[in-house]
Amino acid sequence: MKCSQPDLHALAGEIKAFAKRLGFDLVGIGPADPSVYRDYYAQWLADGKAGDMHYLHRRLDERTDPAALLPGAKTVISVAINYHVPLVTADEADKTVRVARYALGDDYHELVKNRLYDLADWLREAVPGCQTKCGVDTAPIMEKELAARAGIGWIGKNTNVINPYIGSWILLGEIITTLDLPIDEPAIDRCGTCTRCIEACPTSAITAPYELDARRCISYLTIEKMGDIEPTLAAQMGDWLYGCDICQDVCPWNSKAIDSAEPAFQPRFPTGTLKLADVMSWDLPTYHTATRGSAMRRVKLPVLQRNARLASQFL
Repeated sequence: MKCSQPDLHALAGEIKAFAKRLGFDLVGIGPADPSVYRDYYAQWLADGKAGDMHYLHRRLDERTDPAALLPGAKTVISVAINYHVPLVTADEADKTVRVARYALGDDYHELVKNRLYDLADWLREAVPGCQTKCGVDTAPIMEKELAARAGIGWIGKNTNVINPYIGSWILLGEIITTLDLPIDEPAIDRCGTCTRCIEACPTSAITAPYELDARRCISYLTIEKMGDIEPTLAAQMGDWLYGCDICQDVCPWNSKAIDSAEPAFQPRFPTGTLKLADVMSWDLPTYHTATRGSAMRRVKLPVLQRNARLASQFL
């Protein structure tokens, strides 16, 4: 069934207002056009740069064309929520390992997804007959490209989406819809001549501006990589236990990052770190308690302890 056609300009404003009431910090609307990066992405996969992330090879058509995921799709509502939280300084006497900031609070997947469902339910009630499809980063969606189209931010040289007011400390979500909503201006790239992220990456994972070899990325190595890590890369991973924030920490657009107002993102580890000795001694019940409700559950205990052992060699 096709959507009826209300005042779509007014509806777009109502969508954005409701999204803000749900707790999203940014919301924009872009076209549901096929990805302009399809050929690049296919070559990136063929070159093996996805490493062991075999799921990225699946559902290529849906991943690179919103209309393949939702037939009749016209526009995509993109949202973002700020997850930046302040951290306190760890005791220098302790040997500690770091956790990426996005994983310090509650798992964002359910929080973002449930709010997207609320927004989609509201939209279908407002326009009976319209169709929607929600997604976060677990869905086959090129969410960064869609966010940039919708004006959320531009894709930076570190391949993260950067908003000029919030920086790159944002989590994304999307609603693909058959509604032909008015679209927003796409974001303008403001990286300029800056190359701080490229220079700061200890494993040289950012192989060129806007190009990432996931096989070298510390986030990939600590989360996705199973088994042994190549010794040269292991020696460059530093004290990261789960994920990595280096390319965000050095980004000038993050130098005045505002703190998130979302209670769910308040850090369970206030320093952003864990004691190395504690992680090394965790048994399964302790691991379950420490990571309950966290995105850290993505990584099983043996892999976390592998990461801790590698970090211990360089602390």
